[in-house]
Amino acid sequence: MPLIDIAGKPGRGSGREATQLSRALHKGQQTKLSIIDAALGLAAQIGLEGLSIGVLAEVTGMSKSGVFAHFGSREELQISVIREYFNRFEQEIFYPAMAQPRGLPRLRAMFGNWMKRVTVEIQSGCIFISGAVDFDDRPGPVRDALASSVKTWLGAVHRAVVQAKEEGHLRADADEHQIAFEIHGLILAVHYEARFLKWPGSIARANQAFEQILARNGSDTAARTPTKTRIPKKTQAAPQGGRPSVTQRIKE
Repeated sequence: MPLIDIAGKPGRGSGREATQLSRALHKGQQTKLSIIDAALGLAAQIGLEGLSIGVLAEVTGMSKSGVFAHFGSREELQISVIREYFNRFEQEIFYPAMAQPRGLPRLRAMFGNWMKRVTVEIQSGCIFISGAVDFDDRPGPVRDALASSVKTWLGAVHRAVVQAKEEGHLRADADEHQIAFEIHGLILAVHYEARFLKWPGSIARANQAFEQILARNGSDTAARTPTKTRIPKKTQAAPQGGRPSVTQRIKE
């Protein structure tokens, strides 16, 4: 009997077929996530440019056609890796910082979380940094995905600096663009010195430099105001479509 009969009513096999279809879709999604996870680890070592359907098939033990079926092209594979990397970046760095009050507490949390990730990526590599080297002069969807992710994050850092000014934690005449630029520069310097040159003490110097940036631009009010840690609220259900992104929460 067909799944839908002439009268438009479900056939006797519709429930079983729907369940089988749901299981197949779930298995396919799980397989795709496993491939992306393997691709992330591989990209951290050899860069996005080194990713290919063939290399990933060899690493995962799948056939090339099996990997290709989930992405369709090497370019789509690279973009999927960028999206997943940025998603994990949000979870580890941005969202925990949002539990802190606006101003310096939140800015400190963002930088602190960022540095924690840097200590790991000294060994594994940063896709944002290696990707910028590979695609800085190569227009296209992969470069666009990389640039969009980095711009979104740096926009969040800039907004945190602006909020610190609004809260009176930084001087009213402090240049928020310069402060955000210097903070980003510290992260790049740590990657270069610690990962490439293998110089010891780079992380400690970056943390010291961050404090110097805040002290140089700090207000008298901030010096007299003790830092308070916000107690995180109960986790609320994420809205339909997933958790709010950096872009959606950047103005909080």
